[in-house]
Amino acid sequence: MRVLIVNTSERTGGAAVAANRLMKALNNNGVKAKMLVRDKESDVLTVVGLPKSPMLRWHFLWERFTIFLRLHFSRKHLFDIDIANTGSDITRLREFQEADVIHLHWINQGMLSLNGIRKILLSGKPVVWTMHDIWPATAICHLTLGCHYFINRCANCKYLPGGGSQNDLASRIWQKKQQMQAEGNIYYVACSRWLESEAKSSALLQGQKITSIPNPIDTHIYKKGNKQEARQRLGLPLDKKLILFASQRVTNEYKGMSYLVDALTKCQTLIPADAPIRNLCEIVILGGHAEEVVEQLPMKAHALGYVNDEQRVVDVYNAVDVFVLPSLSENLPNTIMEAMACGVPCVAFKVGGIPEEIDHLKNGYVAAYRDAADLARGITWVLQEADYESLSQQAIHKVMQCYSQQSVAVKYIDVYQQAMAFINYKL
Repeated sequence: MRVLIVNTSERTGGAAVAANRLMKALNNNGVKAKMLVRDKESDVLTVVGLPKSPMLRWHFLWERFTIFLRLHFSRKHLFDIDIANTGSDITRLREFQEADVIHLHWINQGMLSLNGIRKILLSGKPVVWTMHDIWPATAICHLTLGCHYFINRCANCKYLPGGGSQNDLASRIWQKKQQMQAEGNIYYVACSRWLESEAKSSALLQGQKITSIPNPIDTHIYKKGNKQEARQRLGLPLDKKLILFASQRVTNEYKGMSYLVDALTKCQTLIPADAPIRNLCEIVILGGHAEEVVEQLPMKAHALGYVNDEQRVVDVYNAVDVFVLPSLSENLPNTIMEAMACGVPCVAFKVGGIPEEIDHLKNGYVAAYRDAADLARGITWVLQEADYESLSQQAIHKVMQCYSQQSVAVKYIDVYQQAMAFINYKL
């Protein structure tokens, strides 16, 4: 079986990381998988870049300009929505023609247009689409943030000026997506049971097959190591309790930095004045623009910036005592999975697929949504009250049981076979 995994980027972003890991998992389990990307960053032979052309940049710029225009020249939601009005035609590529299954992942920002996806469907090849966010089930947004218009039909979009209208951009893109869907069947795979439930409630995906399979992780790379040695390699203090916050861009408001600042301030009141741990806590910030948030934090911070080296990222996880992710919207975060694989207990809000990863009070702490005080209780519970070694072992066990490469690959192979059988049945 030959599978072509399609994603905008090779390495940048959670979807790219997940797609890469899936490609490796499939190749390790008897499937010939390749990855097709717009932004190729390595010399890996199983990753193919789109043919070099000025049009690649133009596709990205034209879509952004169109959105910018619709936003009345405001940058506020410029990258919160996608309309897929332009993109590359991949059906003529040799890799596409040789593939038995086309597996779409995150294909936004000028990678594929709705018309391009329509051509893929018209080719007659089985199509699987992994949903890394809600965009395939809505008109234009990646985060619904409490909006439920997609259950019936997207319109009056809150991302648009004035809250949109009945015939706004979202409504028109919704209609185009409906027309695209009519050209063939897509087997949708959500990365979490939460997203599967959301997708099944969308009127746009009615009649389509939808299931959930988590992202895989290589437990030979992400594994528990020596904490002191990891700290020495990173130049971090050896005698402190280290709290980690990580994000591709730490200033992204949806990642909840403001809640983390509030929670860390509240931690000071929860820990008794005479407790040894009170003055031992420091925070590590991993991700782009990390230096911009240091002054907001109520304790000493170590800004590591954006790290691309995987082994260094593993060192960061192994160096810390707890990972905190106060995101306001998440699917199934790779970062939580990575931290748990390294034996690091996690604390996060009860949102999206996070409660599927963190088993409350067993391998971490799930705090009430947008409740900084409960987030603080979770942090202090992990560092001061819980059986830390038990949390660590349970976190590793959860990852090995649910997210290993082999277990995820087997589930995807079954989906591919179902998608191929359905196409053959129609023929």
